Amino acid sequence: MASAAHSVRTIEADQEAAFLDAIDRWIEREVRPVVMHHDHNDLWPAELVDQMAEMGLFGATIGQEYGGLGLPATTYAKIVARISSYWMALTGIFNSHLIMAAAVERFGTPEQKAEWLPKFATGEIRGGLALTEPDAGTDLQSIRMTARRDGDDYVINGTKTWISNGIKGSCFALLAKTNPDAEPRYKGMSLFIAPKGPGFSVGKKFDKLGYKAIDSAEMIFEDYRLPAANLIGGVEGEGFLQATGGLELGRINVAARGVGLAEGSLRLATEYAQLRKTFGKPIAQHQAIQLKLGEMVTRARAARLLTFDAAEAYDRGERCDMEAGMAKYFASEAAVRNSEEAMRIFGGYSYSKEYEIERYYRDALLMCIGEGTNEMQRMIIAKQWLKRNPA
Repeated sequence: MASAAHSVRTIEADQEAAFLDAIDRWIEREVRPVVMHHDHNDLWPAELVDQMAEMGLFGATIGQEYGGLGLPATTYAKIVARISSYWMALTGIFNSHLIMAAAVERFGTPEQKAEWLPKFATGEIRGGLALTEPDAGTDLQSIRMTARRDGDDYVINGTKTWISNGIKGSCFALLAKTNPDAEPRYKGMSLFIAPKGPGFSVGKKFDKLGYKAIDSAEMIFEDYRLPAANLIGGVEGEGFLQATGGLELGRINVAARGVGLAEGSLRLATEYAQLRKTFGKPIAQHQAIQLKLGEMVTRARAARLLTFDAAEAYDRGERCDMEAGMAKYFASEAAVRNSEEAMRIFGGYSYSKEYEIERYYRDALLMCIGEGTNEMQRMIIAKQWLKRNPA
């Protein structure tokens, strides 16, 4: 089985600056004019997805030897934060895809890497991570999906739910039980590269409060046959560790989304507070508003520093589940709090869909739930802290 260690990557400062500048121009030219239309109508942003593929975002963290950009986590987090500060949902389209790719790149066989990663990198094949089931979210060991070996194939049955890119994606890293009787339970789980095909159907698309335009869907597997060659790593029983092995990067991504939402909410509130007048002066000159802005800017800055602290540790090849957990927890809560405070600054206009701030509020709430609830994050942080500081 391939090593779980991720490669340490770096990028020159001028290269990073040029790439981020290109992202900024793309946001201004292509994203901002259409975001409200797509969000309000829950429309898949097909043109933007094609443009993201052209920019290489579907291969952002995939190694250059497989046709990806091979970006370090710090640069990737900056990209995610910038896009999220204008439209968070877009980042989910390539992030879920990249977690799938990371599982193959870190744990796959040489043959699997050669076959799948170049197509993942270009976006020719796009997808995500299929873990969650109706009765198994945070407690992944409770999944019921089974994969039974039948000659050179596996026959898979079960249901997944809340899968990002479930409708528009074409391939998923699929977690199933190859040994339902194993103890401990995680040793009976395996991860597969699962392209859509006979026996693999998509159920309903969920109508969500926020995180619009990106599809979150139910998946149904009925006697779905998959070649044994699609078992990631080629060894049964490694799926739980393979699936959770990408959560550090996933949580850094969610933290970066939280940073973007916190900073975007601050930006909108700052602009509005200087334009809106009451009692003969801009509301930014009222102490009550200044108190809110002072907290918001501090909160956004702290979220950014925690996120890049975790990303830098990841890039150094260090274990960083505590750092990633702290970043995810704090940044997502910062996103919620900043978006709420911005709503208060906008006053009655915050409830109008003619203003963007209501989208930030709707989107921010998801960040406290996705990639492990914040309640779970606090437990992870505490356990790791105690391990590092024994009495």
